[in-house]
Amino acid sequence: MKNDTATVMVVDDDSGVRNAMRILLRSVGLNSVLYASAKEFLDTYQPSQIGCLVLDIRMPGMSGLELQEELNKRGAVIPVIFMSGHGDIPMAVEAMQRGAFDFLQKPFRDQDLLDRIQRAIAKHLELRQSLSEHDRIRGRLDELTPREREVLDYLTQGKQNKAIAQELDVSPRTIEIHRARVMEKMGAHSVAELVRMMMDLGKPVTAHA
Repeated sequence: MKNDTATVMVVDDDSGVRNAMRILLRSVGLNSVLYASAKEFLDTYQPSQIGCLVLDIRMPGMSGLELQEELNKRGAVIPVIFMSGHGDIPMAVEAMQRGAFDFLQKPFRDQDLLDRIQRAIAKHLELRQSLSEHDRIRGRLDELTPREREVLDYLTQGKQNKAIAQELDVSPRTIEIHRARVMEKMGAHSVAELVRMMMDLGKPVTAHA
């Protein structure tokens, strides 16, 4: 996934702002899609789209904050950059607390906006790659048998084959076989790599002697 696949989505009810944004983004080679309302954006939004959302905080109908709240409910990870007027700073702070990527107070310099957009796109690419890696690990984890999953849990706790065999009341040779299958299915070359995979998934890893 590269920056040239990214799209900047702009939601603003002011047609003059939308046109200016289109020209600005085109001038630096960025793809853009512009929407006159939050509803119009939600009707066509695809979670798979890489990019960022530049959003006016005050709009008739659904406000920018309400749109952000809806995206949060949907589990969307697209970075949101809010555009706010001077009197909207408290709302912009609230938006940041709810997970917005950044906000710009109007009027702002074009370069300030472009810098934030580039950082937001880079962040989204990083998030999507991380989620893709998580999905890959989860998929491999699902391929393990219940016994292999038990062996994996013991391995990531630092237990040796002999100790695992005693815990599960099987022979060390049986554990060796299960261990080899776990490593193969998970695509890992070491126990340290297995530990990293589990930590990436947010699973607790407790070391035992």
